[in-house]
Amino acid sequence: MPETRTNSGLAADLLVELRRGDGVPLHRQVEASIRDSIRAGRLRLGTPLPPTRTLAADLGVSRGVIVEAYEQLTAEGYLTSRAGGYTQVAIGPQAAPAPPRAAAPRPRPRTDFGYGRADVASFPRAAWLRSVSRVLTQTPSDRFGYLSGRGVPELHEVLADYLNRVRGTSVRPGNVVICSGYAQGVSLLVQVLARGGARRIAIEDPAADDDARPAAVAAGLEVVGIPVGHDGIRVDALDRIAADAVVLTPSHQWPTGAVLPAVSRACVLSWARRQGALVIEDDYDAEYRYDRAPIGAIQGLAPDQVAYAGTASKTLAPGLRLGWLVLPDRLVDHVAAAKVAADRGSPVIDQLAFADFLARGEFDRHLRRMRPVYRGRRDALLAALREQLPDLAPAGIAAGMHLVAWLPDDLDEAAVVRAAARRGLAISGVAPYRELPGDGGLIFGYATLSERAIAEGITLLAAAISDVRSAP
Repeated sequence: MPETRTNSGLAADLLVELRRGDGVPLHRQVEASIRDSIRAGRLRLGTPLPPTRTLAADLGVSRGVIVEAYEQLTAEGYLTSRAGGYTQVAIGPQAAPAPPRAAAPRPRPRTDFGYGRADVASFPRAAWLRSVSRVLTQTPSDRFGYLSGRGVPELHEVLADYLNRVRGTSVRPGNVVICSGYAQGVSLLVQVLARGGARRIAIEDPAADDDARPAAVAAGLEVVGIPVGHDGIRVDALDRIAADAVVLTPSHQWPTGAVLPAVSRACVLSWARRQGALVIEDDYDAEYRYDRAPIGAIQGLAPDQVAYAGTASKTLAPGLRLGWLVLPDRLVDHVAAAKVAADRGSPVIDQLAFADFLARGEFDRHLRRMRPVYRGRRDALLAALREQLPDLAPAGIAAGMHLVAWLPDDLDEAAVVRAAARRGLAISGVAPYRELPGDGGLIFGYATLSERAIAEGITLLAAAISDVRSAP
């Protein structure tokens, strides 16, 4: 096989391949390689090329080979030379066929009650920047190497303190695994359960099915839905099934907003003990509460039976991709190994910055600042519903960043959603998150909307519902 020499380090966008012994003169190969790169747009107009001596030495050829190639490309108009031997690309890439016209984008809705979104415009940039600056100037260099799949110890320590203080958990730093948000965390956990012999996983119905369900299906697990009542998952229905795990949102059920009472929590843990099952607790937005006392996490009642999942997505910003699992002892090493296999660990600087942010009380200050903001938006939504759509029944209003409004019997959920879209209002119904039949309802995310936008959105919804009721 002919020997191949390449150059890729002298000009960032320059790659020259030479195949010695194939009968093509070396200067012709250099010409062809540079010409093709210019035509393809890999070498842009104005890109400087290496000096002839430098490129010749790098490729292991005589300088005359490179001089001859450059002169030919200059004669063809691909290159231009200036005094002193400075050579650069003289033309742009050859025009490519026009791509097919893309479909016209859908018009943006006038109001979007999308759920699950924090107000990222309120991200505490200055405080976060101070934390990042301290990390970059004070952190020992060894922290920037490969660490264990669990993440950095500094974050384990402060997270344990925070969760035990605020969420009533029973966390030891050694049981924390840092992940890239809830989606990755539950995926890693489900993979470990499946490898350990798990066959079936139970989830709430309705429930957010864009994380736990696809992860379970991908791992080959059977997924069974357990109906949700006014007080969260129906423990009588859970008691009738056998499963290896159940995924719950007990402090603020998604999407209904129900809170699982103490008696039901004890029943869930009793079921888990009898089944030898794991309770996976998704504590996704419990920090935001308005009209109720704090409700602790189930994990604090039975740390050996509960895998607790939390993230910074709803409290700070989803783009941080910071999440955490608090695991029973038997699962920590397995999930940490799965994390290493997935991506070698979450970014160290972000973990250390969040640890500093937590330790200095900036996280608590941010939450205190945002609670009245979100509460004001929730109150504006409830007031607009009372005034314009009094026959809708809001639920789950005491906490979080969304609420559900149940529809009266004469309104079809799908028809209302379609009519709202025609009016320029984006809103989701509950039905797409059900496997079992149930009442129709609408999900209102309000965290990213101003109070004025909320009122305008409800006016659009009232007109859409009027459209539905007046339709034949």
